[in-house]
Amino acid sequence: MRASRKDSDVVDGLDLKVLEILQRNGRASLREVSEKVGRPVSTVHERIRKMLQKGVIKGFTTLVDYEKLGYQVKALILANVEGKHIIDVEKHVASHPNVLAVYDITGEFDVAIIAIFKSISELDQFVKWLLQHPHIKQTRTSIVFRTVKETLQPPLHTALAESKPPLN
Repeated sequence: MRASRKDSDVVDGLDLKVLEILQRNGRASLREVSEKVGRPVSTVHERIRKMLQKGVIKGFTTLVDYEKLGYQVKALILANVEGKHIIDVEKHVASHPNVLAVYDITGEFDVAIIAIFKSISELDQFVKWLLQHPHIKQTRTSIVFRTVKETLQPPLHTALAESKPPLN
């Protein structure tokens, strides 16, 4: 009898293969994925179900080219926040429809915000909206000229490998 996977195991090599296929094509059918990994459809289906249940797969989405929808301005906005109010401020900022990401960070600033706008005027209104919040002390805004790399697809093939020094 084969040993079953432990519940404490988050992912294994087969899971990573399935994830890599789904990263490239989130619309791939179970049959397509099972053919590519050489396992039955039922096995692939169960692996995906378990990864969803464990939160390894957060969901399935569509990648949108926001520039083609008129969002010509992308900004990175750093904010200083009164310490005991950081979580409240982050929730407030995250609720804004133009905000793509909110990060709790270390360093000179407390919060990093990535947001998109159709114009500089919209960005200006957003920054003024931020500064109206009583617990935001200061912001620093940088406008993105060109995106060199932007991905939601980390290198999964190294996820199970032991830590190695970076390549020179």
